[in-house]
Amino acid sequence: MKSILRVMNDGRIKTTTMALYAGLISLIIGLVSFAISWNFWDLRGGPMPGIQVLLFPGNLTLIYVWHPLFTEEMNFWPKLALHMFGQFFVVTFITMLCVSLVRKLVRVFAS
Repeated sequence: MKSILRVMNDGRIKTTTMALYAGLISLIIGLVSFAISWNFWDLRGGPMPGIQVLLFPGNLTLIYVWHPLFTEEMNFWPKLALHMFGQFFVVTFITMLCVSLVRKLVRVFAS
C-alpha cells in the first residue's frame, strides 16, 4: 500500500495517463461484454448477468446525454459508438477526479 501511495505522491504516472488507461480498459471491457451478451442472447433468453453493471457509464450517457438529443430510432452502429464513447468518457473523467483527490489527500496527510 505504501508503494502505491509513494508512486502516486511522486507523480511518476500522470493523472491523465492513468485516467486514459482506465478509460481504455473500460472501453475494452464494455465492447467484450456487449459482444458476449449480444451473441448469447438467444441461449440465455435475456441479457448476460451483470451486463448493466459493466455498461453503467455508457448507459448513463445514452439515457441522460444522447437520448434527449437524438431519437430512439437511431441505427445500431451509431448508437453503439455513442454508448462506447460515453463508457470511455465517464470512466476517464471519474478516474481523473478520484486520482486527483487521492493525490491531494496524500499530500495533505503526508505533510
